[in-house]
Amino acid sequence: MNVVDSSGWLEYFADGPNADFFAPAIENTAELIVPSISIYEVFKRILQQRDESEALQVVAVMMRGRVVDLDVSLALTAAKTSTDLRLPMADSIILSAARAYNATLCVHRTTIWKALMASHEKGGIKCKMKMNSFAWISGQQWQGGGNLRLEK
Repeated sequence: MNVVDSSGWLEYFADGPNADFFAPAIENTAELIVPSISIYEVFKRILQQRDESEALQVVAVMMRGRVVDLDVSLALTAAKTSTDLRLPMADSIILSAARAYNATLCVHRTTIWKALMASHEKGGIKCKMKMNSFAWISGQQWQGGGNLRLEK
């Protein structure tokens, strides 16, 4: 299973220079988990930059995956994750959804990345880091992409 951070969706839809990094996870819709907060973030950004018609087309693509709504269990887990890692709400929901489904999370160097690095520096997570700005996180371990490997 895969979860793509909102920044990855935006890179993909903009056909940015790193869109190919996110494409395998996005295009494998049978294995794609889409937290509803990601739909909110991506729709809002596309609406601001383009128009509602294009934003709705993007949402249609995102809905090809399995959309995961914010229920009580996910909300409580995300709140704890937010507190533990000092993550903003949306990032904690996305990370918690990936963990709940034991999914691989594909991210840019975002607040999720920075929070996990801060946790590592405090001894909470062991990791090795390379210089590029993308990584895969699986459950609580980074996999693939080769950027950062985290271990409990």
